[in-house]
Amino acid sequence: MELHPIKGLAGTVTVPGDKSISHRGVMLGAIAEGKTELSGFLDGADCRSTISCFRSMGVDIRQEGDRVTILGRGLHGLQKPSEVLDVGNSGTTMRLISGILSGCAFTSVLDGDDSIRQRPMKRIIEPLSQMGADIRSLHGNGCAPLSVTGGSLHPIHYVSPVASAQVKSAVLLAGLYCDGVTSVTEPSLSRNHTELMLRGFGAEVVCEGATASVTGLPRLYGQKITVPGDISSAAYFIAAAALVPHAQLRINNINCNPTRAGILRVCRLMGADIAYENPRSVSGEDVCDLVVSSSVLHGTTIDGSLIPSLIDEIPVIAVMAAYADGVTTIRDAQELRVKESDRIFTVVSNLQAMGVQAEATEDGMIIRGGRQVHGAPICTYGDHRIAMAFAVASLCADGPTTLDAPGCVAISYPSFFDTLQKISLRS
Repeated sequence: MELHPIKGLAGTVTVPGDKSISHRGVMLGAIAEGKTELSGFLDGADCRSTISCFRSMGVDIRQEGDRVTILGRGLHGLQKPSEVLDVGNSGTTMRLISGILSGCAFTSVLDGDDSIRQRPMKRIIEPLSQMGADIRSLHGNGCAPLSVTGGSLHPIHYVSPVASAQVKSAVLLAGLYCDGVTSVTEPSLSRNHTELMLRGFGAEVVCEGATASVTGLPRLYGQKITVPGDISSAAYFIAAAALVPHAQLRINNINCNPTRAGILRVCRLMGADIAYENPRSVSGEDVCDLVVSSSVLHGTTIDGSLIPSLIDEIPVIAVMAAYADGVTTIRDAQELRVKESDRIFTVVSNLQAMGVQAEATEDGMIIRGGRQVHGAPICTYGDHRIAMAFAVASLCADGPTTLDAPGCVAISYPSFFDTLQKISLRS
């Protein structure tokens, strides 16, 4: 796909539903009693993988666009799948379902695409094994495919070496099948959608600082859940409106959960012009509308406890840094090395291709912004967030930019390029 610079941005954007909440709504709906109805569901490849896995375990799930109905089978009602559970490209699906399968008295195998087979699963294998599950990497390399034999679990207090909502969620979901209280303590607080949703379905959840605990063997009851817009998807339009001259963009119905909205804090640090309107609570999540206007950005430092709340947005933040005056330093983000691609390498190499002074470090990057950015061939490595971030970079570049695999955006935002085209001003 060839992309060209634009003259401005204007209009209103409604982004797809939150991916994290869509995954969790299907999972908890499947093990709850009664009917769960999701509206605003993200109809992307990753979330379809979650639906497919639970259908393979006997759950009746009906989908019509962004509306999904799940007829739950109760905590112990899942059936042994007759085939391998294919998670596609979704690390969330694999890691969270492993927690649920650890409590189910049958053996199942989880697998996915080539990318998922390279992503680290030892981080969930270790705590789930401590709880009593028989969970193994079939190739012995700590990666998928995984074999999970569940059954009699016992509660633990797990001190996680990484701040990861996926690790935390896997342990808490396994904790539903324990007689007692299961706790997870993180080095800093990761996104808390699992805790909020578990509470909404009827589980007893306690959160104190960076420790979350769940009391096992609850009765979960089906819910009606409205899924707000995904801030990770909104991030590309936030960045685009801040960077492009003559831009003003309204982005409606965005999940502003503080454990997830670190990009908004970074935008303030960089000087972005963002107004927050109509704050409200939707299905237990903080939601608001955003109005973003053209801004003069400056570099900043991003590190520490801020990182878990914006880890998926770092590629597009790096693009903002390329156009900002001064130096932006990103540290403590080694988690980027084990995403759909090595995002430290992919971001820095593509910025360098566009003429940006960018340097990779072991746990982040240093970007010296403020110079002219040139259009260039971009290698996405099949990573949806790289493709969308560098589509944003193309909007103010000098000359055309080409993306080698734009179709990968279907993982999280199938209509991204259509939306971008509708709001772009070219003359």
